[in-house]
Amino acid sequence: MLFIALAKYKTKLSKEVVAQNLKDIEADTKGQVRYLGIYWTLGRYDTVVLFEAPNEKVAMNLVLKRADRMEIEILVAVPAEEGSPAGPV
Repeated sequence: MLFIALAKYKTKLSKEVVAQNLKDIEADTKGQVRYLGIYWTLGRYDTVVLFEAPNEKVAMNLVLKRADRMEIEILVAVPAEEGSPAGPV
């Protein structure tokens, strides 16, 4: 399954917070998560992440691991050609 994570840091970004995030990402990739893109953003969210996971439970665990540092909203992404009976929107 494809997911989009929209994240906002709860605290000021520091070297320690970045190091912990990198450690979490490395641990995730040894498991069932495949990161397709991680982006810093301007606006409402600090980071947008595109990743694959086998199911919603794995995606939820990814969020729970980071709950002390970030507020994260997860969206399930469905390719347009798969989500509409008429084809791409």
